[in-house]
Amino acid sequence: MPDEPIDRILDAAYACFARHGVRRTTMDDIAAAAAMSRPAVYQYVRNKDDAFRRLGTRLFDGAVAQAVAAVAADASLADRLHAVLAAKLELTLKLWRDSPHAAELLDAGARLSGGLVEDFTAAILDLLTNTIEAAAARGEVDLHGTDASEIAHVTLSLIYGLEVDIAHPDRLRHRLRLGVNLLVGGLAKH
Repeated sequence: MPDEPIDRILDAAYACFARHGVRRTTMDDIAAAAAMSRPAVYQYVRNKDDAFRRLGTRLFDGAVAQAVAAVAADASLADRLHAVLAAKLELTLKLWRDSPHAAELLDAGARLSGGLVEDFTAAILDLLTNTIEAAAARGEVDLHGTDASEIAHVTLSLIYGLEVDIAHPDRLRHRLRLGVNLLVGGLAKH
């Protein structure tokens, strides 16, 4: 990726938000971390909130892109569903690993990140739903009279339950794989 000014600014914003949190980060902090003047930074972002939202969009879009690639792969349903959820989980783990302020970035109720988190979650749910519907249409699984979107919600709930134990990433990854395998096993044709 070329060293575009907006990329430098968003990388700097990430470093500052991770170190200080969103509330304590200033535009001066971001400009200094980007090795740019404040006026130069303002040519690319309107203010700190804009930098935060653009950074959040970049992070969430990257995870969605990974999930989209995963569902396009020639793999089992369990592997495809696992990869979608793993994209979400790995983003969460990265944020928690990088910052004691990760909750600010991931808070769906926060003023700045709320809409971004909701859009990200909706995109992941859509991918899960479409993947499950396609697998059922191909005869890979039997939905047992349940709507694919309901199964997608249950599948996504695995992540929410696992994220409670964020301090043990390897355990989370193992349990995610186990949970997806059990879920897909329950959808097996009898």
